[in-house]
Amino acid sequence: MSITENTVQIGSLTWFYRVITPATPAAYPPVVLLHGLPSQSFTWCEVMESLGEHGFTAIAPDWIGSGLSSKPEKRDFAYTPGAYRQALTDFLQALNLEQFSLVVQGFLASVGIQYALAYPDRLERLAILNTPLTPTIQLPWPMKQWTLPFVGDIVTQDPLLIDRTLEGGSGFVISDAKLDMYRRPFLKTAAAGRALMATAKNLNLAQELVAVEQGLQKTKLPTGLIWGSADPWLPWQSVQHLVQSNAHLSLVELPEAKHYPQEHWPKEVSEALIFLLRRLMA
Repeated sequence: MSITENTVQIGSLTWFYRVITPATPAAYPPVVLLHGLPSQSFTWCEVMESLGEHGFTAIAPDWIGSGLSSKPEKRDFAYTPGAYRQALTDFLQALNLEQFSLVVQGFLASVGIQYALAYPDRLERLAILNTPLTPTIQLPWPMKQWTLPFVGDIVTQDPLLIDRTLEGGSGFVISDAKLDMYRRPFLKTAAAGRALMATAKNLNLAQELVAVEQGLQKTKLPTGLIWGSADPWLPWQSVQHLVQSNAHLSLVELPEAKHYPQEHWPKEVSEALIFLLRRLMA
């Protein structure tokens, strides 16, 4: 059993995605994992392997503009939350995923939450790892720089932004082998930096997260939060308050983990995720 790499063409957009299919699949729906910024589906590989070992088929795409997926110019793709939601909808339809579980992490992955809130009947369950959830959240400074005039054009063309952001958010050193994988799109084409800058500029967190917070307060979709409570960018207290407001939400704390828990705590994340998925199946 190993992770395979695939692409699917949807209109003018090419989606790259990773899949693991267990030799003996259990009676679970597939699990789709969405990454944040400035990451890619590679961030989920260790978690995907654990899911596969426990009978889950797992699928992790690179968002449009990220990793090995298409990086169109702004005239061809708006890089807004609405454009990303429609692109995600098209991707899931192209893979004929009628019923699945969704796992999200990070900035931009909040688009996945909006999809889940809009189409709860398509989801078995939702799992959220360190993703902006409340309208008080702002882009952290390493990401805010991507949006600044002139500065953003320079910073987003520097492959070392990967090191500064991923290591800054996780609080730990990431191996050179992994960083090389994350840097690769920026070394290959300037379009990667332009796409990242356009995405960050259009996140519109203040408005988009109002709908996310209100939706999570009301949703009846079984939803679990697996949270690195040492996250320097997303306050732990706001997550606790949100969970207390809705009995359909549950929370697992990873006290030493920070913004990218899957990077340094894949074993703990996998255990919590598998427990959550199986418990919600009961």
